[in-house]
Amino acid sequence: MTTVVFYISGHGFGHASRDVEVINALLARRPDLTVVVRTTAPRWLIELTVRRSTDAQGPPSGVEGRRHVRYEHIECDTGIVQMDSLRLDEAETIRRASAFMSKLPARVEEEVAWLRAHRASLVVADIPALGVAAGAAAGVPVAALGNFSWDWAYAAYPGSDTLVDGIRRAYAGADVALRLPMWGGFDAFAHVTDVPFVARHSRREPAATRRALGLPLDEPLVLVSFGGYGVDGIDLAQLNRLPDYVVLVSGSVPFGPARRPLGESGRHGSLMPVDERALYANGFRYEDLVRAANIVVTKPGYGIIAECLANDTALLYTSRGHFVEYDVLVEAMPRFLRSAFINHDELFSGHWLPHLDALLAQPAPPERPATNGADLAAALLLRLIR
Repeated sequence: MTTVVFYISGHGFGHASRDVEVINALLARRPDLTVVVRTTAPRWLIELTVRRSTDAQGPPSGVEGRRHVRYEHIECDTGIVQMDSLRLDEAETIRRASAFMSKLPARVEEEVAWLRAHRASLVVADIPALGVAAGAAAGVPVAALGNFSWDWAYAAYPGSDTLVDGIRRAYAGADVALRLPMWGGFDAFAHVTDVPFVARHSRREPAATRRALGLPLDEPLVLVSFGGYGVDGIDLAQLNRLPDYVVLVSGSVPFGPARRPLGESGRHGSLMPVDERALYANGFRYEDLVRAANIVVTKPGYGIIAECLANDTALLYTSRGHFVEYDVLVEAMPRFLRSAFINHDELFSGHWLPHLDALLAQPAPPERPATNGADLAAALLLRLIR
């Protein structure tokens, strides 16, 4: 049995969602693999997005896919401490990360024992220092994967010098770092290989998704997407009066039995509710919704940017606090994505109409980068297995 272990940062959904695409690509090439995911990202996010190798566009959580991928809830790192998708606590971020790293030797010892007991053949870390250090200490090939490194991200905050040094020492043990576009950091890794965007591609035509989900066919669709942390305080009453657009908002909305069209839960003015778990239960994936939409309203993050790129959807974004990745993402986006900025006042007050109209009128971006990074990453990872 060949076992590949993924150590995935639980910070938001972006790390886990792209890693599942790499896992899907690995299993498509090597159905005999066993993959263990060690993370604090939600179990449902992993289990509902693992495909069977034979899946075309049916339910993504088939028995075969789940049988080959096992989820284990462990803290691999502490990420960024966020109150919601748009606000973070710098001091608490450094305090928690420093406390975690202060116990790294003991954590590594535990992980080494686990990796040896499970006869791991490869470790992939996106991008916790713990996974890199444990794999190296266990004598297992290690690949880091990501578009930024935590030493680089934490270096932007006061009091991080010791923390950053410790992460860099751990990263030095990787055999290779697979670096995704829109990157920052990576100078701690001795060997770096650039790969294209890893992105989730919808396999459904937008009109087919809209019909199946009970969404209007002839109106522009706006998807509000703020990831795992969410955001509160948007004036939904104002959005409900938004002319000429339908706005999809997520939440725990009971949609009834599986296979019931999601739109049957009811439209309220310009607003329509969406429950992501119900989406998967009905045989759809989140990227189907992204492709069916004309515009996604969000904060910049690797996952949603890559998904909009792969599915040709425009992106209206707002600022997300002092996260060093933000500047890199915002600088890169206009080259390959129709995108525009909305400030917090207009975002929360629901005054979106001028921004939406201007965004839809934008011409196509000048570049069309490759989005087959999952397949290429899988091929590179399989070469590391001894």
